Amino acid sequence: MDLLLPDATTLPLDRPRIVGVLNLTPDSFSDGGQHTDPGQAVEHGLAMASQGADLIDVGGESTRPGARRIGADEQIDRVVTVIRSLRRRLDQAHRSVQISIDTTRAQVAQAAVDAGATILNDVSAGREDPGMLALAAQRGLPIVLMHMLGEPATMQDRPEYSDVVTEVRDFLLNRARAALDAGVDRQRIILDPGIGFGKTTEHNLVLLRSVDTFVRMGYPVLIGASRKRFIGAFGPTEAGVGGQPPQRIGGTCAVTAHCVAAGVQLIRVHDVAANRQAASLVRALNRP
Repeated sequence: MDLLLPDATTLPLDRPRIVGVLNLTPDSFSDGGQHTDPGQAVEHGLAMASQGADLIDVGGESTRPGARRIGADEQIDRVVTVIRSLRRRLDQAHRSVQISIDTTRAQVAQAAVDAGATILNDVSAGREDPGMLALAAQRGLPIVLMHMLGEPATMQDRPEYSDVVTEVRDFLLNRARAALDAGVDRQRIILDPGIGFGKTTEHNLVLLRSVDTFVRMGYPVLIGASRKRFIGAFGPTEAGVGGQPPQRIGGTCAVTAHCVAAGVQLIRVHDVAANRQAASLVRALNRP
C-alpha cells in the first residue's frame, strides 16, 4: 500500500512512517510556546527530519481539550513563512520528507499548500469546512480524516459510546466515503481514530487494543498518541522537569511499538528519534 502524492509520485508504506509534530502555537498541550519563533521552528523541523521523520506536521491552532479557536488569518500568519522556509531547507538535505498542514480550514490549507505542504491533516475529517475535501480533490492532496467526538472545547466533557470501536470505525468509513464522493482518490485517504479526542483513558486503550480493526479497513492508518494524558495514568509520576509538562516518552514509544506490530503505517509523535528507534526495532523483530 502506497500513499499517492500530488505530483503522482508515491510515499511507500512498506515500513512505518514517522510524522514529526511541529506546533507553532502558544497553547498546545505538551509543547505550546516552544516553537513560536519561525527560525527556531524551522530548525526543529530539520532536526526531526535528521532524526528520521518522514513527514513534518505543521499546525497553527491548538486542538488540546478546551483550546480556544483562532481565525484563519492568524493561522496563516503562523504557518506559511515556516512552511516555505522549511520546504526550501528540506529540499537541500531531506528532499523526500513531506510537510503536512494540521488545520480544519480550507483557507489555511490552501495557503500552506501554496507554501510547500503536500498533505492535509484535518481533525474534523472535513466536517467543519467542506472546502477541505474539495481542495484535496482539486489539488490531488492526501488527507488525514480523524474521528473526534464534539469539538476541542468540549470533547472531554464526559465522552460516552455504546461501542467505541464500532462507532469510530463507522464514522471513519462514512468520512472516507464523503471524501471519495468529493473526488479524492482512494490512495490519498488516511484514517485516524483520534486517540485522546473525545475519549476517556479506557476508550483510548480499547481503541489501541483493537487497532488492527482500523488497519483492516483498507486505508492507511495514522495514530497520534504522543505524550497524551492517558499515558500518564501508567506512572511513575506526572511531574515534569523544570516546570515543563510531563514528557511521557516511554509510554509513547510503547504505543508506537504496539501499533507498528499491528500494521499501522503512520505514527505521529513529538519525540522522533526515540519513536523511530522503537518502530525500527519492532519491524526487525517481526521480519521473517
